[in-house]
Amino acid sequence: MVLSKKRARKVLEEIIALFPDAKPSLDFTNHFELLVAVMLSAQTTDAAVNKATPGLFAAFPTPQAMSVATEGEIASHISRLGLYRNKAKFLKKCAQQLLDDFDGQVPQTREELESLAGVGRKTANVVMSVGFGIPAFAVDTHVERICKHHDIVKKSATPLEVEKRVMDILPSEQWLAAHQAMIYFGRAICHPKNPECDQYPQLYDFSNL
Repeated sequence: MVLSKKRARKVLEEIIALFPDAKPSLDFTNHFELLVAVMLSAQTTDAAVNKATPGLFAAFPTPQAMSVATEGEIASHISRLGLYRNKAKFLKKCAQQLLDDFDGQVPQTREELESLAGVGRKTANVVMSVGFGIPAFAVDTHVERICKHHDIVKKSATPLEVEKRVMDILPSEQWLAAHQAMIYFGRAICHPKNPECDQYPQLYDFSNL
């Protein structure tokens, strides 16, 4: 049974309240580094990405530098990450696309971001919201699991359905805070196995609604 919009909003706002200072856990200093880090984070922990990126960014600090590197050279810096060969191929192609299509700058629209190799909707949403402050809501494995576990969406919901539901429940100025807080909540409390959400009764207190 999916929660009403009011109750779903209450759950999400309580999660935000648990982690009010949640910040992006990927390390980056500019839009290009953010894009690369988010691309690398697929099926890999942010902590593992943060171990790999200092060497990667030192070797290839710009799209120009990355575009002329070989896939093998890029792969050597990310070989401990999942799917690293595919990611190296995507990074090289993406860097070339940034040069060819966007004057070496990371674009700001979802359509343009998704035109880049290796960039899907989730990555585009993270870059838009974290990098440019453009309202967007990214759905990763934590967000999807939490929304299903807490009946914010039906169990069969697709990532796009999760995204649209949360965007319908919360005002746009809360989307980024919700995304960041849910990542922390998913890591610390709402685990895939043995979630500890029942230790936080405020999540389910609907008496004032």
